[in-house]
Amino acid sequence: MAEEEIRYRGTFPGTPLGVAAARGEVEAVARDCGIEGLALGAVKLAVNEAVTNAVVHAYAQRDGKIAVTVALTGDALMVTVTDTGGGLLPRADSPGLGVGLPLIAQLADHLDVRSGDDGTEIRMSFRR
Repeated sequence: MAEEEIRYRGTFPGTPLGVAAARGEVEAVARDCGIEGLALGAVKLAVNEAVTNAVVHAYAQRDGKIAVTVALTGDALMVTVTDTGGGLLPRADSPGLGVGLPLIAQLADHLDVRSGDDGTEIRMSFRR
């Protein structure tokens, strides 16, 4: 397995403004790493969905932070979005359509989701 080269680490508020800020930061790093065109659009949309999921599900009832890390691993860009919410639990009152993770799975070349009582981590990789 290729070693990770961290290109960006940031923390954002679990709010709609945090979603926009995280998406913008990841876009800038992805561009610097040579991702463009439709591939860049896929990265932006996947990050938007992952961070939005944290805002809507992890922090629906409380304030919180969302950590975003972008790394290079061989020929891939790896984006990790982490929250400290209560994990992935079904919500009858969910305002979303439930398509966030399936959409991310379609956009990314690889998706790994880890969830527990201490939060959720979504790792997405995109070929460069």
